[in-house]
Amino acid sequence: MKKEMQNYTQNRELSWLKFNQRVLEEAKDSSVPLLERMKFVSIFTSNLDEFFMIRVGSLYDMSLTDNSTIDSRSGMNPKEQLDAIFAAVAPLYKERDKTYSEIKKLLNPYGVCGLSIKELEQQEKKYVKKYFKDQILPILSPQIVDANHPFPHLLNKELYVIASLKQNGTSMIGIVPVPQFVSDILYLPGHDIRYIRMEKVIMEYLDVVFDKYEVSNKNYICVTRNADVSPDDEALEINDDFRLLMQETLHKRRRMAVVRMETAEPLDKELEKYFCDKFKITPAQIYRTKMPMKLDYIFSIMDKVPASLKRSLIDEPFTPQPSRYLTDGKVIPQVKKKDILLSYPYESMDPFLRMIKEAAYDPTVLTIRITIYRLAKKARLVEYLCAAAENGKEVTVLIELRARFDEQNNIDWSERLEEAGCRVIYGFEGYKVHSKICLITYRNRNNIEYITQVGTGNYNEKTATMYTDVSLITADKGIGEDAAVFFKNMSIGNLNGSYQHIIVSPTSLKPKVLSLMDEEIKKGTNGRIIMKMNSVTDVDFIQKVSEASNAGVRVDLIVRGICCILPGVKGYTENLRVTSIVGRYLEHPRIFLFGTGADQKIYIGSADMMTRNTEKRVEVACPVYDETIRKQLTHMLKIMLADNVKARELKSDGKYYMKEKGTSKVNSQEYFMREAITVRHPEGRTKQSFVDKIRKIFRRK
Repeated sequence: MKKEMQNYTQNRELSWLKFNQRVLEEAKDSSVPLLERMKFVSIFTSNLDEFFMIRVGSLYDMSLTDNSTIDSRSGMNPKEQLDAIFAAVAPLYKERDKTYSEIKKLLNPYGVCGLSIKELEQQEKKYVKKYFKDQILPILSPQIVDANHPFPHLLNKELYVIASLKQNGTSMIGIVPVPQFVSDILYLPGHDIRYIRMEKVIMEYLDVVFDKYEVSNKNYICVTRNADVSPDDEALEINDDFRLLMQETLHKRRRMAVVRMETAEPLDKELEKYFCDKFKITPAQIYRTKMPMKLDYIFSIMDKVPASLKRSLIDEPFTPQPSRYLTDGKVIPQVKKKDILLSYPYESMDPFLRMIKEAAYDPTVLTIRITIYRLAKKARLVEYLCAAAENGKEVTVLIELRARFDEQNNIDWSERLEEAGCRVIYGFEGYKVHSKICLITYRNRNNIEYITQVGTGNYNEKTATMYTDVSLITADKGIGEDAAVFFKNMSIGNLNGSYQHIIVSPTSLKPKVLSLMDEEIKKGTNGRIIMKMNSVTDVDFIQKVSEASNAGVRVDLIVRGICCILPGVKGYTENLRVTSIVGRYLEHPRIFLFGTGADQKIYIGSADMMTRNTEKRVEVACPVYDETIRKQLTHMLKIMLADNVKARELKSDGKYYMKEKGTSKVNSQEYFMREAITVRHPEGRTKQSFVDKIRKIFRRK
């Protein structure tokens, strides 16, 4: 069966690389403002960094320990997957370098200029030289590598300026770390935004740093290390303090094996062999790039753009709108009367935060319970939870310390919550708690009642303005009782709870989804399945999709990233369509729709159809019962499927293609932005005021 499945599936890692190439397409889109295009280059770069640290790192470990493991979707072992990845990444570097160079040239007329030393004006060269001698040279830590000076440990994703040195006929290598505590770029005096990158400044003056040596072959490099340190396999029970284990994990991550090396200039054969031997890598893992290896500084440049240029270079700011379901005033009394759905970033996260704040001071509220995966650096949510605990409420916070690259932030917040009197628990050995669920329990006369919130995204106030997500808040008694049982099970370490309404992985979520798909399969050509998520890798789900397609069911998957199932393969997936949307905001909701009409069932939740989510994480999906909200979610899915501007269709060859524009263009994200304004403000539907409002939000394209 698995061998046959390879006829309509593709490798997970190669699928991800095609998705990231799709991100790079946004950087090429001439309708996108120039600095936003540069931001997409930065996103592509940080995505690729994380891919090497996690996915390539994981395959690297597997290739050393059990290279006989076969990927069921492609038939490749870990070594074959790595070779395929390294080959696929090489042309992406060239594509990215070319895209960056084109955008950089287009920015010059606007006075946004990234410069080399040669391009500086005479006064600028004097300024840079003085700045280097006064501010940079005193804090550098240069080092030579010879028989008496061993090669230093290079930190993950940090820049190092290197050169060949010679003294008295003896050759050696010189290495200078670019200090982490200085700015990535040096802004030059003047009204325009002219700047030079710090590694270029240091490289220019290496002769001053190594003034006793002959300096040649100047270059700068960066290594990427395996960061796939998973505490899931650790013996957690031997360590009383889970926070301590995570701090040890973070320390270990800094010294893992090198999986990639980047260089600014070509390496000669001798130096290439030296680094390959030193890092135990192959030449295929060394990539030359003509653009910056770190591009985070683009965000500071966007902040410096004068108001007169913002309209030309940056997306017009959009303010998340008030909820269409709420009027002014307190949130809790309104939620008791009707369910509400918040749609981020088109609508504000503020009603949820206000609800928690109200609960913190409401004398009828008894408990607040919540699962937390990622939080912002500054989190009002934590402030309100702490206030609730200090006001005598019982506050339980299940915080996942293993949220990748947010471990330290979550450690810090867990300590703050405990100090305020919250009960903090950390989840399960071997299972990350990825669910987004909150339960407020209150007393209504002699009855215990509930308000439950279930979302598709994190309780992160920053990303709620950058990611698209939906958040359901309901006073439904059955859902509330299920949520109460869920939190009890989490507290006593029970993964095998039974629920009447919500579906929970690793036990009931996948079986329920497959069962709902079976119901549609029975309907044949009258069946309908629309599912929106971030990634698809789960083999059981993939096989069920093929079964549904062969039964004549129309299946639409809206999958932003990895999609291991190929649509349109004769005899397997002819009735499957796969759409990917990449735009201004990161698509993030998980919405599952089965059937049509009165029999239609809709769930929202935190899980993708990935094996890790369905079998190795605690995820929660919740049914949507309110008819108005069901219509809204169905409407949203239809608009996404109609998108022919930012959407691409995945075809049977594994490539993404633009949709035909037809008679009108549909950009789903822009549609939802307009809709959020007009639904909340009906007067905006009159022709003149509607146009005025839209002009304030959108740049004319």
